[in-house]
Amino acid sequence: MAEMACSTADLHHLLGGSANATAVAEYICSRFESVSTKFVDTTYAVDNTYLLFSAYLVFAMQLGFAMLCAGSVRAKNTMNIMLTNVLDAATGGIFYYVFGFALAFGTPSNSFIGHHYFGLSQFPSSSFDYGFFLFQWAFAIAAAGITSGSIAERTQFVAYLIYSSVLTGLVYPIVSHWFWSSDGWGSAARSDNLLFGSGVIDFAGSGVVHMVGGIAGLWGALIEGPRIGRFDHAGRSVALRGHSGTLVVLGTFLLWFGWYGFNPGSFLNILKAYGHPAAPYYGQWSAIGRTAVTTTLAGCTAALTTLFGKRLLVGHWNVTDVCNGLLGGFAAITSGCAVVDPWAAIVCGFFAAWVLIGFNKLAEKLKYDDPLEAAQLHGGCGAWGILFTGLFAKQAYVNEIYPGLPERPYGMLMGGGGWLLAAHLVQILSIVGWVSVTMGVVFWLLHKFELLRITAEEEMAGMDLTSHGGLAYVYNDEEEKL
Repeated sequence: MAEMACSTADLHHLLGGSANATAVAEYICSRFESVSTKFVDTTYAVDNTYLLFSAYLVFAMQLGFAMLCAGSVRAKNTMNIMLTNVLDAATGGIFYYVFGFALAFGTPSNSFIGHHYFGLSQFPSSSFDYGFFLFQWAFAIAAAGITSGSIAERTQFVAYLIYSSVLTGLVYPIVSHWFWSSDGWGSAARSDNLLFGSGVIDFAGSGVVHMVGGIAGLWGALIEGPRIGRFDHAGRSVALRGHSGTLVVLGTFLLWFGWYGFNPGSFLNILKAYGHPAAPYYGQWSAIGRTAVTTTLAGCTAALTTLFGKRLLVGHWNVTDVCNGLLGGFAAITSGCAVVDPWAAIVCGFFAAWVLIGFNKLAEKLKYDDPLEAAQLHGGCGAWGILFTGLFAKQAYVNEIYPGLPERPYGMLMGGGGWLLAAHLVQILSIVGWVSVTMGVVFWLLHKFELLRITAEEEMAGMDLTSHGGLAYVYNDEEEKL
């Protein structure tokens, strides 16, 4: 605002040297400063309201996860999976407050880990306000929610509390520091020493959120093994269908709605002009709209591709498969949603559907059991989304969102060379390595100390009855027996 500051001396000179001119100059400057302050206050208020509303949308995804998970498990485990979703949010809230936010965004810091703002000390600061913390916490618990689906129907309750604490308090925050903090070694927001001169463009977290949650779930499900009855004595796959397609569809639509906070909300503010010569009123508000469009198109394309692809492969139309395909498209576009054209989002969604179908086939062949296909969906489609961004990121959009480096690499298939794609390959490898070492060890220790899997008797009876005081659904005849 320095260039807009009102100078009483300059106005006095223009108006003449009389006493009245001095009074007029002082009055004009005082009014100017008052109006200028109002404009600044309004800008902060609008941007913070936008960020808070986006945080609320992302948090609403927890309800979507809960409904999706509940519908995807058998009725005898409904209370268990609902409670784990509640505790992912509650446990994540405490541990992200105490440790997670500081490790992720505690600037100034080194390129590996943050070390300021533990327990939100010295908050708000010149860098962050409370709305930013709330938004990032909603992302952290989303990663934990992904993992809970992979290990559903056979995991001890204490294991949920332990893994959720470690994931939201340590594992996820360090990954988000690497790729989202201005100090992170792989962040595109760095001012210098960018990875391959590019940094990683993982705008809303195909890698940071979805791959982290998916890879963590992969290790949990691998270590504790498949559910009883998931594969027969000959090793053939046996479908253990969820009890409610209605809840699956409800959860899917809630997640779809929340994704409009997840992806467009990752801009963090809305009142920012880009100043395009052909469109003088073009700004971040337009880029936010484009991001919502690319998100929508990727999900819709993936849903339709899954619908017809599965029809060709298995001979029927399956609503659960279509819902998972839709979410796979969303998980994939999350990385590049802000830097690709709408037509590219359709390409992203089309291939995301086949990535999910392919990983599900591989899971069956390897006798891997994931009740919500979470590792395949979030891990596999998230990885594809990172590669997709390295291929299709558009130069103009990259320079708008990450300004100050006109020669920054962009999508390889858009003429930007291979350095962005190379950076994204590094991101995939680093996430797989970090999450495998940390969460793999956590789940292995839980297994070693017999804290991971419930007994066969408990699994057959259902966790609602053995661990949570009764079934979620009580019918009249059952109620009479009780």
